[in-house]
Amino acid sequence: MPHRNEQPEKAYKNLEFLTSPDARILRILSEFLEPFRRFRSEGVRDTIVFFGSARTIPRPEAQKHYETVQHRLEKTRRPTPELLQEFEEAKADLQMSRYYEDAVTLANLLAKWSKTLDQGRRFVICSGGGPGIMEAANRGAHLADVKSVGMNISLPFEQRANPFIDKRLNFEFHYFFMRKFWFAYLAKAIVFFPGGYGTMDEMMEVLTLLQTGKIKKKMTAVVYGTEYWNQVLNFQELVKRRTISASDLRLFKFMDDPQETFEYLKAELTKNYLRVGGKRESLLE
Repeated sequence: MPHRNEQPEKAYKNLEFLTSPDARILRILSEFLEPFRRFRSEGVRDTIVFFGSARTIPRPEAQKHYETVQHRLEKTRRPTPELLQEFEEAKADLQMSRYYEDAVTLANLLAKWSKTLDQGRRFVICSGGGPGIMEAANRGAHLADVKSVGMNISLPFEQRANPFIDKRLNFEFHYFFMRKFWFAYLAKAIVFFPGGYGTMDEMMEVLTLLQTGKIKKKMTAVVYGTEYWNQVLNFQELVKRRTISASDLRLFKFMDDPQETFEYLKAELTKNYLRVGGKRESLLE
């Protein structure tokens, strides 16, 4: 006698299928559609994105570590190479910690300004969601009692979301290119703080999109930390060797002070987006 078959599982509930190579396109689409839905429901129309190193730490933490290592060094007659290396690293961390504090200040100034605007939720602070400069940006917005966005990425080594991101605007991406899409698509301004491979990758991609006209909207780009960036990337040499044009250097502006950067971004965003005769932009322009 024939037996009754169990109800077959629907494809969209089949976890083995959804995590297989065959369903990769569905996962990619999910990283477009799910953030789209959340941004729309939360009223996020545009952002100011902060990029920068995940390794930059707050000044009090850097100062404490530097003083601890310095004290150990002073008490040691014959310091080991490891201790000398630790001291140099602690000194570098202390020097770089100014950028953490500057990012907190800048994000705080921008978040407070955005609260005064009467055109909906505008210019929301957005970061990569992790520690370092990313944390500093979200912290600055949090101190202004303003919600901010964090777009984290799953990595082989764990990178937890920092605690200053609004719960509804806390994202975890698998695909770097979908994460970059959302960074660029909503951004009306971007600030590149000192960073390593990841920050340079993000910077060069954005500058390439601006250079080639693939980003057609007005996007203000700030490269923060003139001394740092001119030491690690020789922009003038690129012009000298004719691999970029001198005009390409006008795609961004070097800045070194959070108050001056705030005034510059405020002026640019006001000119480009707050004086449009009341025209309301859609989420996806």
